[in-house]
Amino acid sequence: MTADRIFRGLFVLYLLAFVIYLFAPLLIMSVAAFNTSRFPTVIPWQGTTMDWFSAMWADAAMWRALWTSAIVAVLVVVVALPVGTAAALVLTTLHSRARSVAYAVMVSPLLTPGVVIGISTLILWRQVGVGGGIALIVVAQTTFIICYVMLMVMARLQRFDRTQEEAALGLGASRVMVFRRVLLPFLRPALLASGGLAILQSVENYNTTLFVRGFETPLTVFIATKVRTGLTPAVNALALVIIAATIIGAIAYEIARRRQVTARPRS
Repeated sequence: MTADRIFRGLFVLYLLAFVIYLFAPLLIMSVAAFNTSRFPTVIPWQGTTMDWFSAMWADAAMWRALWTSAIVAVLVVVVALPVGTAAALVLTTLHSRARSVAYAVMVSPLLTPGVVIGISTLILWRQVGVGGGIALIVVAQTTFIICYVMLMVMARLQRFDRTQEEAALGLGASRVMVFRRVLLPFLRPALLASGGLAILQSVENYNTTLFVRGFETPLTVFIATKVRTGLTPAVNALALVIIAATIIGAIAYEIARRRQVTARPRS
């Protein structure tokens, strides 16, 4: 009993330390958005204000950077989802030896530093006259984000019963219909999760984006520039708005999911 209590106490301490480590920076960043100090800080507390939210709304450069990041993220999802899904489907059909070689090649971008990907992409596309911009950012980011999509779809495919495809084909369905009616609905959770992860990876990426952005300024590059030239709590205010929108979206999704489960007829 004593050993069990010690184990539970250590587990609680570990969980508490993990939560603090994970959420304390976000909490401090959010609180700093209400401090009158012109530098993002909590100590010393110079007073409470909402002016940084007004400064955020009035910062046209910040909103242009956020809009650029949003466009890039959407385009990355549009490219990464079908290519990553196709790669996962191909890998699951290969023999074990060929699968190992293909898997190692396809996963290699995840092991390559982002700086190397950015520089190599820029050097390659400069040979054809492309010196940077949104299109090149999308190309550079998708080279490694596709790997995340592929891995998540592959994990989902491991639970797929191939006899369902065989049964559909035996009943006269075409390959396209089997994919659309059988396989795609089964992969929907993995595709949604992959799309969300692709958006997060795209928006937060800095090392790769820095070298291929050209004259475009995504949000991460904008914030990094602000750190060097003078960061204000307006960035904290934007982060707080993004966090609030994320939490609200997650809660709304969970409520909708539970309602769907509740409304589903019981067999």
